[in-house]
Amino acid sequence: MARPTPRTDALQARAITTLWRLLAKRHPATLWRLARVTGPLVHRASRRERRVTEINLAQVYPELSATERRRLARESLTHSAATMLELGLAWMAPPERVEAAILEVHGRELLDEARAEGRGVIVLAPHFGNWEVLNYWLSSHFPFTAMYEPPKIAPLDAVTRRGRERRGASLVPTNARGVAALLKALKRSEAVGILPDQEPSWGSGVFAPFFGRLAYTATLLPKLVARTEARVVTGVARRIPGRGFAIHFLAADARVYAPDEGESAAGVNACVEAAIALAPAQYQWEYKRYRKVIQQQQGRSDYRAFRLY
Repeated sequence: MARPTPRTDALQARAITTLWRLLAKRHPATLWRLARVTGPLVHRASRRERRVTEINLAQVYPELSATERRRLARESLTHSAATMLELGLAWMAPPERVEAAILEVHGRELLDEARAEGRGVIVLAPHFGNWEVLNYWLSSHFPFTAMYEPPKIAPLDAVTRRGRERRGASLVPTNARGVAALLKALKRSEAVGILPDQEPSWGSGVFAPFFGRLAYTATLLPKLVARTEARVVTGVARRIPGRGFAIHFLAADARVYAPDEGESAAGVNACVEAAIALAPAQYQWEYKRYRKVIQQQQGRSDYRAFRLY
């Protein structure tokens, strides 16, 4: 497939940005109704997302019937559609409207206690609910730094940055310079955000259990903890369909503080599992979380290798 031209990228970015601006004017209830319409269309039309979602669900919930997993897959893709529709709200709506959509905050004391002790806070933010709403809330209440990778459509970079930084968040690159910035923020007793469920490049992770199956997991966390003695919490913005969002901060699995990278990675995955348990359909199951273990074990890069399990 030919790479889109810069002109095509610019046109796509303009259309997407215009759509987000229009959607930013809508109430979360309206956005959820739109997601209920578009989600089934995504489920039917997006063969890749549907297949990967169903494969992942078969791995993590083998006790469910095939019918139950198909229903959960449809619900998951509906929530993924909702997240995309809600980006305008999180990035462009007036602050008072975003704040009004955040109906509940649970576990804030975990962050407040750490900062009162002079410790930084590492927020593990998995792809659950609407993580952009979580970023909005965190950057509105704490000095907050997060790693950032530009979108594939380059002209959307400025829009994405402006949306994520508008409440004061500091975005840093996903490289050594970015890690150094995270360390400095933690030593200033600030909060930083890490995506715990994003598969790292080879050499930057270890295999650790995730729902009973090995998944290649980043080892950045133990390095940050060892050098800063930061507190670790899991943070998510759970969608309350048709109403808004509930922010949840959960105490981390004790293993995340282990100096051994494998044990710490297992703790990180346990944190993600605990967040998913809040509402399994709100996790982004279309991500190929087990891809590298398949590559290593089967010498294959395609997800069809799951048929060999």
